[in-house]
Amino acid sequence: MSIKEQFNINRDISFYKKKFWRYYFYLMGGIFATFLFASWGLLGSMPSFEELENPNSNLATEIISSDGVVIGKFYNENRTAIKYKDLPKNLVNALIATEDERFYEHSGIDGRRTLGAVIKVGTDGGASTLTQQLAKQLFHGEGSHFILFRMIQKVKEWIIAVRLERQYTKDEIIAMYFNVYDFNNYAIGIRSAAKTYFGKEPKELTTDESAILVGMFKNSALYNPVRNPQGVKNRRNVVLAQMAKANIISQNEKERLQKLPIKLKFELQTHKSGIATYFREYLREFMKQWVKDNKKPDGSDYDIYRDGLKIYTTIDSRMQTYAEEAVQMHLKNLQEEFNTEQSKNENAPFIKLTEAETEKLMMKARKNSERWRILKENGKSDSEILASFNKKTKMSVFTWDGERDTVMTPNDSIRYYKSFLQTGMMAMEPQSGHVKAWVGGINYKHFQYDHVAQGARQVGSTFKPFVYATAIEQLNMSPCDSIIDSPFTIPKGRHNVTETWTPSNSNGEYRGMVTLKKALALSINTVSAKLIDKVGPDAVIELTKKLGVNSDIPSQPSIALGAVEITVQDMVAAYSTFANQGVYVKPQVIDRIEDKNGVLLYKPVTEQHDVLNKDIAYAVIKLLEGVTESGSGARLRTEGGGHGYNRVTGYPYAFRNPIAGKTGTTQNQSDGWFVGMVPNLAAGVWVGNEDRSAHFKGITYGQGATAALPIWAIFMKKCYGDETLEVSREPFERPANLQIKVDCYQAVRDTTSTDENENVPVEEEQNTDEFEI
Repeated sequence: MSIKEQFNINRDISFYKKKFWRYYFYLMGGIFATFLFASWGLLGSMPSFEELENPNSNLATEIISSDGVVIGKFYNENRTAIKYKDLPKNLVNALIATEDERFYEHSGIDGRRTLGAVIKVGTDGGASTLTQQLAKQLFHGEGSHFILFRMIQKVKEWIIAVRLERQYTKDEIIAMYFNVYDFNNYAIGIRSAAKTYFGKEPKELTTDESAILVGMFKNSALYNPVRNPQGVKNRRNVVLAQMAKANIISQNEKERLQKLPIKLKFELQTHKSGIATYFREYLREFMKQWVKDNKKPDGSDYDIYRDGLKIYTTIDSRMQTYAEEAVQMHLKNLQEEFNTEQSKNENAPFIKLTEAETEKLMMKARKNSERWRILKENGKSDSEILASFNKKTKMSVFTWDGERDTVMTPNDSIRYYKSFLQTGMMAMEPQSGHVKAWVGGINYKHFQYDHVAQGARQVGSTFKPFVYATAIEQLNMSPCDSIIDSPFTIPKGRHNVTETWTPSNSNGEYRGMVTLKKALALSINTVSAKLIDKVGPDAVIELTKKLGVNSDIPSQPSIALGAVEITVQDMVAAYSTFANQGVYVKPQVIDRIEDKNGVLLYKPVTEQHDVLNKDIAYAVIKLLEGVTESGSGARLRTEGGGHGYNRVTGYPYAFRNPIAGKTGTTQNQSDGWFVGMVPNLAAGVWVGNEDRSAHFKGITYGQGATAALPIWAIFMKKCYGDETLEVSREPFERPANLQIKVDCYQAVRDTTSTDENENVPVEEEQNTDEFEI
């Protein structure tokens, strides 16, 4: 080779070296500039230091029972944060073994994974570390699928991952990773996922359950346990194999777990599912007002769907469950009796309505329906909308055995739903006002009207104790005083009576001289009328208002028989006053509210005031005990069986402890009531149809003792069966130096007496003091 040729070769080499290094520096400079510009936010928004410190994870507000159970949530995304210490070890190990086995060795970016990402030109391919995946989910989502934008996204991922590693510990990063992932079916975050798919807290997950949830990180839509059980099983087994490969579990353990079937306890965590649905909706309305009255330190509003508040309620999840089970057990059977009776009614479920009256009621229901609202918004005329109610439509309807798919006209569906017996039930502690159970209806998804706080219904004879309490206070009477049960008339003009009023007893009988205790036990109408005539309706109304009843009550003597509409909530609170020695305590549903960091935001102050002195309150309790000893509530003492025994009326309750209570039945059996108390728990139950024109024809099933009392009894049997609840079996506290005579000698059993037409035995009490009106 000549010198000239060698020179040319050297010159070319030098040229290409310079060119290589120039491009190399251009490349490095470009990469450096890309990272620099990305960190400055010039290539798209980047999280600030404050955002890294407090990433916006859209936390659900939790509703927590008094016994520490999460009974519901308010959320846009069903996500509840969980700390690393609450994650089971097998869950963490499964994640690391499957998604990032070198997690504890890198600082957010894994060189090997990075090289793989470069080779695969912008596709994930399992390349991202857990920290990078967290960065993607927290701050910039999936982004574009174009290669250039995907590369920019990867750069941003790296930068955020490094910042996360500097800002948080490894354990905190794992906890955040579990908290932000969307597991489908409204389950965002591991806590929601564990609850939705297995009905558990994360710390209770078994190894195979942990493997199922970790397997979903690959693609939760594809590996959905509900829709793709075989694919989920295959993916779970891959996770278990990775755990065995990492020596987290043994080969034998892997093989054993891989053979297990997929067992779910699936329940969607929605606003309309779970327990205490009616209560949670009531609470939502309360919180809407609360956020208006309570601001954040910076003056902005709290968001109950995003701020992760914790609402600690007074509801006891055990009592709530028992209350809902009691409703299910009794009303399912009672509904069958109602349906059997209605099968012979051509205008079912309405009774004694004319064609015009029926159509008026149906039209009101149509116009209140969602169908009417939607069609009206779409510009349909009234005639077009009415025509649609006669067209058969596919729909899913409520039954006591679960939802059923069927085809019927919307008009038929209106009648179908109006045929269902409804209920309202509430239980509370008389001393604290803490509401322990709240059942507003039979199924919130299909019947959203709350019969505890919204629905005021006629209370019938459950109003009579207010009349008796007024008489004891103003006339210095006692439960043992006697009064004549005889025909009685209040003339026109007295007590605002517009027409002469002559109340009659339910069975048309008059018993002569009876004690007040017997009169209330038998719910004798003439005695209640005589008492209110003596004290005046206004005095009774005044006392009732002091007992917390918010309803408008007409100043008429007829209120003595219960021609008053009152909510279950107000009735239970009023009766509780007697059990609390005459002190009214307003029902309270919230213990406290905290923010997501546990800072106290709200602690309600108990509202209470004196209504009656202890002696009078105790005297009313003794009157109400008479109802369950020898009146319409005496079936609480039965062993079961005997004449007339059936699944609706003959439960073997066999209570032996003191119980104060009162049944109530309104005209035509449209409303059945029972309010019952033991010293530390009061509960009230109403049963009836949505429309008062739909009801049982007779009193056998329509009376309060049959319709409502069994729900109370089943609930209390379940509460007594749970010793952890410590529901009282003891007598009500007797005031020291009691000045009112309450111990009435019981001597003669009157087996022919009835209360509200109920065939139950009653005790004849010997008259000790006479008080004639």
